[in-house]
Amino acid sequence: MIQLINSEKDNLISAKLSDKISKKDVEKIHSLIHNILENHKKVDFYFEMEDFEGYTLKGFWEDIKVDSAHISDYGKMAFVGEKKWQEWVAKATAFFTSSEVKYFDLEEKEKAMLWINQ
Repeated sequence: MIQLINSEKDNLISAKLSDKISKKDVEKIHSLIHNILENHKKVDFYFEMEDFEGYTLKGFWEDIKVDSAHISDYGKMAFVGEKKWQEWVAKATAFFTSSEVKYFDLEEKEKAMLWINQ
């Protein structure tokens, strides 16, 4: 599930991720990406993962399609999590994109918000 978090930064998608991400969740984020790109060159992301289990199969496939279409539109990405595999996902994301990607432990979420808002 994706729960959007209010952000003061115009080109930032900020969200809490929990349970599993569905196709519908990814479609919601995809429409936000398009809205931001109408006025900005890049989209930044802040993802706070707590009790996050990954994706449904359809959600994963939809995310791959969205990322393939917009990978050059992504700016900074902050991943905030509680598990080692989440840190590995952040590192893998950094490998496949030219975006600046950082992982923060859950107790560092204020630090992550400061970094993404710079």
